[in-house]
Amino acid sequence: MKDFLPINREDMAKRGWEELDFVVITGDAYIDHPSFGVAIISRVLESQGYKVGIIAQPDWKKKESIDVFGKPRLGFMVTAGNIDSMVNHYSVAKKRRDKDSYSPGGKIGLRPDRATSVYGNLIRQTYKEVPIIIGGIEASLRRLAHYDYWDNRMKRSLLLDSSADLLVYGMAEKTIIEVANDLNKGKDISELTSIRGTVYKTKSLEGLTDHISLPPYTELKTNKLAYANSFMTQTHETHFAKGKSIVESYPDNWHLVQNPPMPPLTHEEFDSYYDLDYMRDVHPSYEEKVPAIEEVKFSIISNRGCFGNCNFCALTFHQGRVIQARSHQSIIKEAKLITKDKDFKGYIHDVGGPTANFRTPSCGKQMKHGVCQHKDCLGTEPCNQLEVDHKEFLQLLRKMKELPKIKKIFIRSGIRFDYLMYDKDDEFFKELVRDHISGQLKVAPEHVSDRVLEYMGKPHIQVYNGFVAKYKRLNQQYNLKQFIVPYLMSSHPGSSLEDAIELAEFLRDEKITPQQVQDFYPTPSTISTIMYYAEIDPRTMMKVYVAKNPHEKAMQRALIQYRNPNNYRLVSEALILSEREDLIGFDKKCLIRPRNGGKPSQRDSSGSVKGASTRNVNGKQTDSNNGRKKPKKKTIRNIHKKKK
Repeated sequence: MKDFLPINREDMAKRGWEELDFVVITGDAYIDHPSFGVAIISRVLESQGYKVGIIAQPDWKKKESIDVFGKPRLGFMVTAGNIDSMVNHYSVAKKRRDKDSYSPGGKIGLRPDRATSVYGNLIRQTYKEVPIIIGGIEASLRRLAHYDYWDNRMKRSLLLDSSADLLVYGMAEKTIIEVANDLNKGKDISELTSIRGTVYKTKSLEGLTDHISLPPYTELKTNKLAYANSFMTQTHETHFAKGKSIVESYPDNWHLVQNPPMPPLTHEEFDSYYDLDYMRDVHPSYEEKVPAIEEVKFSIISNRGCFGNCNFCALTFHQGRVIQARSHQSIIKEAKLITKDKDFKGYIHDVGGPTANFRTPSCGKQMKHGVCQHKDCLGTEPCNQLEVDHKEFLQLLRKMKELPKIKKIFIRSGIRFDYLMYDKDDEFFKELVRDHISGQLKVAPEHVSDRVLEYMGKPHIQVYNGFVAKYKRLNQQYNLKQFIVPYLMSSHPGSSLEDAIELAEFLRDEKITPQQVQDFYPTPSTISTIMYYAEIDPRTMMKVYVAKNPHEKAMQRALIQYRNPNNYRLVSEALILSEREDLIGFDKKCLIRPRNGGKPSQRDSSGSVKGASTRNVNGKQTDSNNGRKKPKKKTIRNIHKKKK
């Protein structure tokens, strides 16, 4: 029967089930759509003949909330949902958000902080012996010891903190089938030690031969350099063809073992998981809409994995760097299903993935041998073996455009503009501009300072400038008025006030007024997060300047939006601190005008700008009009020098 999976015993009775094989607990509302991990995993298990029920957003304050179905025959599966629960709940300033797009009505507070751990321990209070398997992005990025930004300290693997028996990382369809089949054969959960894409705990390493030992957790807690080295080892060994098992030891003789990842999906495997009988909607029990469905309901996932090598992004650690793609037939089949929806208006909102224009591996060897362990495919500079191909993606889009009822197909997933520029064939670029943009194209240069871009793993700014120029020419050619919306990031490790000023000057010259700016968010398991925590680049072990003081971070963010009157004081302060008063004045090159009506260089006897208020990066307020002799002025250059 094609229906939503059971959410209570009444649903079980309709199917004639007296017992479930697996109970899946999630921090999201129940949405049966292939854009949601719980839907995919539960449908994959169902396709293998297992009886699965869903408990969405249980009340973690009540033990009985996870007892809706009783004891499952084989085990509980737990995920925080499609997004890390801490990122979902808190801004980078650690302020509580007021909306949760994955909850009915967008209500906040329907899942706990650190949801995977809370749910796991809640289950263990009631069921002492039932296997608990955790997964999803929250567990995947915390599979070993990690820096936690919200507590500002190193934390143990989530496998230990959640009281779970097994952790599955990555997208996990093939992994979860192996786990389910082994449990169904009668194996104890403690015997599941050889499945790829899993992390297990053990008190004995006997029989484990070819492995790499990381520094123990007790050392990682106190030694930032050890953690930086440990993380780079993890990054290199997360390789399906060459990666080895990794061991991380804990007190009381516990060892965590991470097995190498699963090999990439073939077209056939990928297709089979997305061709299952999804209801493609929110469960009808909800009285209010779940906002997260709106953007994805008429969107299609065509690929997974990313070789872009952005250091602040965790996708490569979760999905891997090898591109996996669905076949044209599977995607067209899903597009036809979408056109039959009563709410479909003729527009496919997106055909993409982590990076929309990555449909083929970056070079021919990857599906068999994997990516190079110690070399980037794209990053700041492209590998000389990079194979740029948009022809296959273009063919797919052309086929979809011919389908009845489809008026337009948009591409809203990230476009990697440097990869696009490296394509000597303009055909895809032309059709992208002409046919697949809804007024504005969102791309992510992130910054303009080449030094900062190298820390980010992004191409130098001249590549972006070339892309913008070409985009404008094509718009003129087709008589279109479409815009570029650049994503920009402030306070990334390596970025100083001087770099932020360079970015502000670029925005001035290009007449760009950003509406939104992302302050760097140190989420678990990224190279940039290691830079933030350890203040070194783990790739080179060289010192990195990191803006951690909230006030300096606010100044960097304000400089990007220097035209906003509310940011005037912060911008003025940043320019004075950086000795860039030349940008305060009436010339067209100036960022802001002086508010006292005088010349910006006019100073009082103490050497301070008259009427100005300054605050050093340590947050201490000084008043330039108090008549007292002031200490030697701190410049941002001196501050950086002191940091080093």
